[in-house]
Parts: sequence; C-alpha cells; structure tokens
Amino acid sequence: MLGYTITQWIFGILSFMAIMFALMVVFSRNPVNSVLYLVLTFFCIAGHYLLLNSQFLAVVHIAVYAGAIMVLFLFVIMLMNLNQDTEPQKTMLSKVIAGVIGGLLLIVLVAAFKGTEQLQLQQYGHSEIGLIKNLGKVLFHEYLFPFEIVSVLLLAALVGAIMIGKKEIK
Repeated sequence: MLGYTITQWIFGILSFMAIMFALMVVFSRNPVNSVLYLVLTFFCIAGHYLLLNSQFLAVVHIAVYAGAIMVLFLFVIMLMNLNQDTEPQKTMLSKVIAGVIGGLLLIVLVAAFKGTEQLQLQQYGHSEIGLIKNLGKVLFHEYLFPFEIVSVLLLAALVGAIMIGKKEIK
C-alpha cells in the first residue's frame, strides 16, 4: 500500500467511478438519468487522458462527447417522450439470455487480456508526448495531404446534408 503513487491512486479512483457510472447508465430506469451518468463516465475517461499527459485529447473528448453528442441524446430522448405504456417490455427469458451473453463476453475479454503485458509509459516517452504542439507538428507536416482530403470530404458531406435537408421553394 505504501508503494503507490498519487497518480496510481487517482487512476484507481477514476477507474472505480467510471465503472460505477457506466453501470448506472445500464441499470438506470430513467433514460435522462442514463444520459447524465454517461456524461459523468466521459468526464472520468477524460481524467484518464489527463493522467496519460494527453491534455488535448481530454479537452476534445469533453467537447465532442459530453458537450455535443450527449446534448443531442438528451434532446432526442426528451422529444421521444418515452413512457412505460408505449415502450415494449422485455421478457424474463430475453433478459437472462442477454446476461449470459454479456457474461461470456466478459470471460472472453478477461482471457484475451490476461496474457498481455502491462504498458510501462515511463520507458517509452517523455513528458511532452500528448501536447498540442507535437500533435500539430505531426498533423501538418507528415499528414498534411490526408488532413486536407478529410476536410474536403467533410465539406462535401456538409453540402450534401444541406441539399437534402433544404425545403423546395415553390
């Protein structure tokens, strides 16, 4: 117990909280509460990114997932107006089958990860591995052409979405 560093304690606490919030997402009966627990799970995962010294990834993770996608999920859930009367109920047999399949998946994942080595980050990198400056250098020097191709594809998708969603003027 005395050999643990503060980062190991923070990692353990964040991992425990992420697992608990993820379980609350699954077991919560209210869909709005599930989405809010999912946002808390994303914050815990962003904390893991900070522990790995990847500040940019942590900020992008919060902005994209917790900020944008989860807000859309909340709006969709609120617009759907879910209630117990209109929602189809699952039978006990389907719940048991889902539990057995989930347990088998857990066993397969544990068996797959049991033989892997633990990653020692101190051996492979230095303290500036996840900073925006280094990411920008790699992105705009080594991967400039693929970056520009992706931007053109996103622009084409945006124009296509506008054309599809546009109302015709009569």
